[in-house]
Amino acid sequence: MCGIAGWISFQLDLERELAALSAMTDTMACRGPDASGTWLSAHAALGHRRLSVIDLAGGVQPMVAETPDGPVVLTYSGEAYNFTELRDELRRRGHEFRTSSDTEVVLRGYLEWGQGVADRLNGMYALGIWDSRVEKLILLRDRLGIKPLYYAPTTGGLVFGSEAKALLAHPEVEPVVDADGFRELFGFVKEPGRAVWAGMHEVKPGTMVTFDRSGLREHVYWRLEVAEHHDDTETTVRRVREMLEDSVARQLVADVPQCVLLSGGLDSSALTALAGRRLAADGERARTFTVDFEQTDAFRPDDLRGSPDAPFAREVVQHVGTLHHDIKLDYQELANPEVRRATVTARDLPFGFGEADNSLYLLFKAIREHSTVALSGESSDEIFGGYPWFHLPAVQQVPMFPWVTASGLGPRNHPTKLIDPDLLLRTLDVPGYWAQRWSDSVAALPVVAGEDAHERRMREFCYVHLTSLLGLLLDRKDRMSMAVGLEVRVPFCDHRLVEYVFNTPWAMKTFDGREKSLLRAAVKDVLPRSVVERVKALYPHTQQLAYVGRLQQQVGELLSADHEAVTLFDGAALAKAVAAQPEAVDRDEREAFERVLDLAVWLDLYRPTIKLS
Repeated sequence: MCGIAGWISFQLDLERELAALSAMTDTMACRGPDASGTWLSAHAALGHRRLSVIDLAGGVQPMVAETPDGPVVLTYSGEAYNFTELRDELRRRGHEFRTSSDTEVVLRGYLEWGQGVADRLNGMYALGIWDSRVEKLILLRDRLGIKPLYYAPTTGGLVFGSEAKALLAHPEVEPVVDADGFRELFGFVKEPGRAVWAGMHEVKPGTMVTFDRSGLREHVYWRLEVAEHHDDTETTVRRVREMLEDSVARQLVADVPQCVLLSGGLDSSALTALAGRRLAADGERARTFTVDFEQTDAFRPDDLRGSPDAPFAREVVQHVGTLHHDIKLDYQELANPEVRRATVTARDLPFGFGEADNSLYLLFKAIREHSTVALSGESSDEIFGGYPWFHLPAVQQVPMFPWVTASGLGPRNHPTKLIDPDLLLRTLDVPGYWAQRWSDSVAALPVVAGEDAHERRMREFCYVHLTSLLGLLLDRKDRMSMAVGLEVRVPFCDHRLVEYVFNTPWAMKTFDGREKSLLRAAVKDVLPRSVVERVKALYPHTQQLAYVGRLQQQVGELLSADHEAVTLFDGAALAKAVAAQPEAVDRDEREAFERVLDLAVWLDLYRPTIKLS
C-alpha cells in the first residue's frame, strides 16, 4: 500500500516544481516507508511513497511506459487482486512485462483498454495516470472507496493525493473548513465526494475523474444496481461461501508476512477460518491478532458489548490452529496525548472515533512489528445487516439513517454531546442536514416493481449503510493502518459479493430470525458453535475508570487555558462533567471529552480557518 500525489498545470513549467511536489509526497511517508519517487514534466508532476507488498524489487513508482507518442505515467496505491489473470490476458495481446508487480499490470491495462481498465480491476486502489499523448490526467478510485483519493483545483490546474495533508502542503491549498464541512463532521453521515476541507473533493467510490485543457469530468463506472434475485436460500448460502472463499484466496497473495485481525465475532472468525484452510493447503498456518485491555475489574456487559472478545477469539485460535498474539493495551497508552496527536494527524480531521481510533492505531502499530498485511472484517455488517438497529421495528418505521434514529440523535442528544446546541441547531442545522442527506441518498435507489413498503425500507437501509456509513469506517481503517505502514485488506468488500448480497430479499438475509443469517449459514461448518451463535458486540473499549479520569484531567486543562476548542462546546456543562466522579460520567459525556481533545489537537496542528457563516 502506498501514498500518491500529483500536480497538473497548463500554465506553469512543473519541471521547476520539484520542491513543491516533494513537500506534498513527503507528508505521506508513513503510508510508504519503503521508498519514494517523483516524475516531472512540463505540465505534470507525480509523486509516490511505497509500501512494498508484491514484487519488492520491482514495482518502483511512478512507473513509466514509453510510447511512440510520449510517456504514460502511473502513480498507484492499492492492490489489484486479479492482476495474475489480467497479466495473462495482456500477454496474449502482445504485452511484455519487466516486473511481477500488479502496478505494471494496471499500467499495461490502461495502454490496452484505456479508461475501460476500470471495469476490469478487482481490488482496492486509488491511482493517477498522466497520459502525455493527449495531455490528460485520469484519477480512479475503487468501487467501494476502500482507498482514499482527494483533489483540488489550482490556478490553471489541479492537485491530488491520497490524503488531504498532501494537498494542504501545496501553496495554493488553504486549510479552510466552512459550515458544510462542519455539518459533515457532526453528522456521522458520509457524503460521497465531500472532503470537509473547503475547495477540496474526494474522488467518489466507483468513479473516474479526468482532467485536461478542456476541464474536469466525472464518469461513474460502477454503482450499486437493483436486480432481481433468482436463487433460493440454499443456493444463495452456497454462492456467498464460494464468493467469500475466492475473495479471501485472492487477498492472501503477498510477498510479505500477513495476518488476520481476529475479534472472536462472526466476521473476523469467518475470515480466519477460511484463510486458515487456504493457507493450510500450501503448508502454512494463519497468523492472528486480537486486541484486549488490561482491566482492573471483571468485564461489565452493556447494551453494545454483551461479552468480551478474548474467550471467543481463543476458541477460534484452537479450532483453526493459528499462530496467535494477544495485543494488550492499558489506559495510560490510550490516554497518551502523543497517541491522540498521531491519530488526529492520520485522519487530518477531528471528531473521529476517539478512544477506538487510539486503540486501533496502537493495535496496528503492534501488528506491524510482525506483519505487513492484515485481513479485516469491515463491511460485513453493512452487507449482511448485522447492526442491532437493522432489526428494531421502531427504527424500521422511520425514514432516516437508522444509526441516527437508533441513537436518538437530536440537538441535545447528539453523539458530540455538550456541543453548543445553538451551533448545531441554528448555525449548522444538523437535523436539516440529516433530512436532506437521507432524501438525496434514497432518491438514487431505483424503485423495484412489486416491492412492498417493508422490503423497500430495508433495501434503503442496506443502501445507505453501504454508501453513507461504510465510507466512515473504511476511512478510519485506512488512516489508522497506513499511519504505521500496515496494509489492511477487506475481503467482504469484494464488489461481486456486495452486489449479490445487496439484491437478496430482506427475508432471506434474516431467514433464521437473526442478523447476518446468510453469512452465519455460509461458514457454520468451519467455526465453533459458540462463535456462530454469538450476538454481535461492537469494537471493544477500556472499562477502566482511570482512563475516564485522565480524560477529565486533560479536558480540565483545556478549560483552564480557555483553549479555542472549548468555545464550540457548552462550557458550563463541560466543566460540570469534568468535575464529576469518573464513575458518574455517562457514555455521551465520555464521548464529548474525546471530541474536545481531538478538536484541540487538530486546531493546534492544522491552524485551520473556520468559516461557519
